[in-house]
Amino acid sequence: MKRSIEDIVMQFKHDVGRALAPEFIVAVCQALGHVWRDRQLGPVATIQGFLLQILHGNTACSEVPRLLGMAVSGEAYGQARKRLPLELFQRVLSELCSRLHGYVSDADKWLGHRVWVIDGSSCSTPDVPALQQAFGQPPNQAPGCGFPVAHLMALFHMQTGMLLRIAAAPMRTHDQTQARRMHDEFSPGDVVLADRGFCSFWHLAQLHQAGVHAVFRIHQSQIVSFRKGRMHHPPSPPFPKRHDLRGLPTTRWVRRLGRHDQIVEYHKPSRRPGWMSLELYESLPDKLMLRELRYAVEMRGVRTREITLVTTLLESTAYSAEDLAALYGRRWEVETNLRHLKQTLGMDILHTKTLDGIHKELAMFAIVYNLVRLVMLESARRQGVAPERISFADALRWLRAAGRGGELARIRVNPERPGRIEPRALKRRPKRFPLLNKPRSQLKQLIESQRLTP
Repeated sequence: MKRSIEDIVMQFKHDVGRALAPEFIVAVCQALGHVWRDRQLGPVATIQGFLLQILHGNTACSEVPRLLGMAVSGEAYGQARKRLPLELFQRVLSELCSRLHGYVSDADKWLGHRVWVIDGSSCSTPDVPALQQAFGQPPNQAPGCGFPVAHLMALFHMQTGMLLRIAAAPMRTHDQTQARRMHDEFSPGDVVLADRGFCSFWHLAQLHQAGVHAVFRIHQSQIVSFRKGRMHHPPSPPFPKRHDLRGLPTTRWVRRLGRHDQIVEYHKPSRRPGWMSLELYESLPDKLMLRELRYAVEMRGVRTREITLVTTLLESTAYSAEDLAALYGRRWEVETNLRHLKQTLGMDILHTKTLDGIHKELAMFAIVYNLVRLVMLESARRQGVAPERISFADALRWLRAAGRGGELARIRVNPERPGRIEPRALKRRPKRFPLLNKPRSQLKQLIESQRLTP
């Protein structure tokens, strides 16, 4: 007899399995006021079917009844999934993530700190009017010739790779406007790691107020000079006379910590961003003491030769430049996590044709991703290796087949490959079909007219 996903997870960590327990799903439905008839595809069976659907590469709805072993149609499953409230999926994901916090808290910390990695991405959705209006499509594509693209924001725990939050927004959404939605997961003393798209006075000031540290790559528009006692561009008039201020940093030099390591003072910009409320703007400090440091990248095959960081970790004795450079070097792991989500699990292209359905689909992808990570963490513990060396794809394969019984088998351990480089290029050539430059309906009419022409 096949076991449920809940039973499989229970063998690793009992309280995590409760997030998928039938009684919890039923209790959430009742709390939300959701009413359903006693039928085969009730809330519990539908959630389990959705889990299996994502586990098997987001397969077609017509295959889910076979995975569940039920004599129902794919259309019936799709209707049952549509009837479930969106908040049910969000509650299940939230409950699962809260129970995974035990793994997050027990994981090895970086110099005594939990480290979070935040990054943006995107995914394609079906070309229907509701999703076009909600997300929009790339501007270089004519109407009817492209697909809506959702902007995604994901928050990962660095040490375990767990996905604690994922959110979708319109395609033309800046990362920083989404980043605020992730701040609830942070606790004082945590460290947030991100690339330069998240680096601004506003983001740094909000994290600093919450007692959360930041290690960001500095934004490309920020002028940085490590010259001792250098001049700076004052934030507001009066400006010094007889001096050309063009090309000067806007930060005030405070103290030197090393050759390319210094303490500087950032000033709050006088112009408030359109997305920020006046109350939030006035609550932020006028000045912020930060640390800037630069280091060289000597790894073969890497495009970037120098990286400049800005951080709220000011003490060079406790947080050396080498430690911060090594920490930022691990930021690339978030790209691997996103690749697992979008390519290994198949989240790159979503299939639901309603806005609520897209959010349900994203929640289920996050749940399945975290279950695979849970398998990886348990396998790493039993085999005595680092979790990042456990194969994500092999853990996914085991989880797909685990319902047939049996304890956790040995999951493939990837070899250590420091400094590994690969070209970002495709070897397999795609079919040489032209790109769609007119709506499909117009092209079909054109082909039909050509066929009828004598």
